[in-house]
Amino acid sequence: MAPPPPPPPAALPDELVEEILLRLPPDDPACLLHSSLISKAWGGAVSGPGFRRRLYELHGAPPMLGLLHNQASEPTRFFAPTTASPFSLVAPDPSSWLAIGCRHGRALFLPRSQEARKLLVWDPITGAQHLVPVPAASECRYLTAAVLCAADGCDHRGCLGGPFHVLFVFPYEDHGEYGTSACVYSSETGAWGEPTSTRDRLMGCIQYSSVVVGSSLLYFVLYDYQESWSILEYDLSRGSLTVFSAPDVHCDCLYNLMLTEDNGLGVIQHLHPHLKLWTREASGGTKARWALSRVIDLPNLLPTSACLDESNRVLVVGFAEGANAIFVSTIAGIFAIELQSEQVRKVCDQCCFLNVVPVVTFYTPMSRRNHQNLLLSKPGEEAGGEEGGEEEKTVNQAQQLADHGSNAIKEGDFVNTSESIRHDHNIS
Repeated sequence: MAPPPPPPPAALPDELVEEILLRLPPDDPACLLHSSLISKAWGGAVSGPGFRRRLYELHGAPPMLGLLHNQASEPTRFFAPTTASPFSLVAPDPSSWLAIGCRHGRALFLPRSQEARKLLVWDPITGAQHLVPVPAASECRYLTAAVLCAADGCDHRGCLGGPFHVLFVFPYEDHGEYGTSACVYSSETGAWGEPTSTRDRLMGCIQYSSVVVGSSLLYFVLYDYQESWSILEYDLSRGSLTVFSAPDVHCDCLYNLMLTEDNGLGVIQHLHPHLKLWTREASGGTKARWALSRVIDLPNLLPTSACLDESNRVLVVGFAEGANAIFVSTIAGIFAIELQSEQVRKVCDQCCFLNVVPVVTFYTPMSRRNHQNLLLSKPGEEAGGEEGGEEEKTVNQAQQLADHGSNAIKEGDFVNTSESIRHDHNIS
């Protein structure tokens, strides 16, 4: 008679489960998604309210999950993943929307049709969508907008849900006078505030470039019909609007906004085959001066397959606020250039994008019923113990378990993962 089977191993302590999951590679979200399916306890650990904040505390800067793009020739593929394993997000319908920005856990879209008088705010993690009516005062098509968190006291290290603001910027004409207006939408009131305007020449808004400096300053790129470039500043705390010139303003080139290493305002100037990086003085208002901080020689960074010649120019198509990287489009694909180290990584095989919107955030799985929409076969397809020694022991055990089990989880071999790592490390 065969001996009875051994009893199942005891469940891992909850605090150890969380420490294990926190140490899975954050730039490989499919790994965390697979592991959350092992049991209800593991799934509950990653969906808890404090898990995202602990990811920030442990790993620092969040990873880039992928790029939203507005490639008209491929309207069914809105999201291009940049992660190590197959992963995607169920993005809004690309035939109806244009992606223009993503920050604080939300992406913002403009309608492709001028008749559709709504904006769309989308949460990449939960999939939640919020339609925002376009202000009645705006009638011009050359407009732009930005979304940001509106929670009091939030440090934006784990924004997920909660109140938000949308800043809407548009040019206007009033009895022969021209200018630019801006107004702010609050999700808490469901209404737009009164517009703030500045009188100047007629300028169009460049939709693909905006940055936030500090907690209240938003910047956009403007272009007028005299071939001159300007920067628009909106101060959320004061409700004020200011326009000032970009550096080397009459040069025949393009501009993108960026953040400097100390999180100040910067500008990327495209001068094929070089990029000039400019910084702006922290004070001085509209009279503050620009300083050339750096020149990036693209032929020295990009592979020869990028074909840096006059017939195949490289375009800067985006900047990742959370990752301090710029994105360039070449005939060989999209490359990310990390500004501090100048390391280059190919992030997308597709080419000829006019702009990309990086989705930079920590991924945390949703409830089980939504997993089938995210766990895909191919990229791009839609479908605490006591203080002191005990706490340190838990953390060390978790790191060992994560190192041992992450490859198995990543490959989908997680049926016996929890049992094997318990026995390997004699955890009861």
